[in-house]
Amino acid sequence: MGGQPPSAVQPSKARQHLTKNPTCMSNFIKLTTQSELPADNTAKEFPVRDKTICIANVNGVCSAMDNVCLHRGGPLGTGMILNGKVVCPWHGWEWDPQTGQAVHVPNAKIAVYPLKIENGDVLVDV
Repeated sequence: MGGQPPSAVQPSKARQHLTKNPTCMSNFIKLTTQSELPADNTAKEFPVRDKTICIANVNGVCSAMDNVCLHRGGPLGTGMILNGKVVCPWHGWEWDPQTGQAVHVPNAKIAVYPLKIENGDVLVDV
């Protein structure tokens, strides 16, 4: 898969199985369908359990991360993708969708979650 981290998935693949650690039990739940994933170089919000997840599609690779910007709580899934980063629509903080790391604040990091696609369903392990 070209060295992509476990939190990324290519929507074009019919079946994808990616986990943090294949020997651990995982709790994947349905997030959406493959057809509802965001278009290339866009982000989108999806509710799951008691939170909202941001799915960012950077050049055809989707990643799942917390939707809340640590700066002031902005909704990352309504932001834009710029230079491969999710940009918060409120104050412009940039986040790496693969690692959850803030670009300009070394100690700021949000959670990223593994994704997989099975039979057209997009599953996330939160």
